[in-house]
Amino acid sequence: MKFGVVTFPGSNCDEDMVYTLETSLGQKVERLWHKDHDLKGCDFIVLPGGFSFGDYLRSGAIAKFSPIMKEVIAHGQKGGYVMGICNGFQILCESPLLDGALLHNNSQKFICKNIHLKPKSSTAAISKDLDFDKAYKIPIAHGEGRFYAPEDTLKEIYDNDQVLFQYCDADGNVSEEHNPNGSVDHIAGICNKSKNVFGMMPHPERASDENLGNTDGKMLFESILNNLS
Repeated sequence: MKFGVVTFPGSNCDEDMVYTLETSLGQKVERLWHKDHDLKGCDFIVLPGGFSFGDYLRSGAIAKFSPIMKEVIAHGQKGGYVMGICNGFQILCESPLLDGALLHNNSQKFICKNIHLKPKSSTAAISKDLDFDKAYKIPIAHGEGRFYAPEDTLKEIYDNDQVLFQYCDADGNVSEEHNPNGSVDHIAGICNKSKNVFGMMPHPERASDENLGNTDGKMLFESILNNLS
């Protein structure tokens, strides 16, 4: 499988993602620029974290108009794999690929810290192989990470097993106390109905190397590789 990592003006996690995929996981990676008009034969596209176009208007609202997004959207709509992390998740929610929206954190502050995630979807590739009784320690770093969807959309998301992760404590207990941004139902990530487009606010690429003292995030990528290869 060939991965493509897109860089937008303001991306700051693109090289983290490239390192994780290439060095930690031994995958072939192509660097893609936001003005590119083709995906260069990539099977799996990653939209990394950062502050694309300075987060003007809304986070991800301008990046969705970058030339490469026409190709990314077409790729996802045809069943190709797409993953958005943090700002990438915001871009996917601004595009037609994922439902819902990412709003300002309920604290109105930028939050940067380690949190814990509980896997939810038993059918999505990114969570399928994870231990559903385990809490995974993954960093977050965002100011607009509060996931929101209206009740009818939220019902569809749950009916289709599209909730990937929920915020929880170190023991896996889901509670308001450990919801860092006020996301509805503590949702930290979702996928589309076809389970080929994934979005999440936490940064698994920042928890995928032994030198960082945390490899919980690597398990998410390994689950993807095990279920898509």
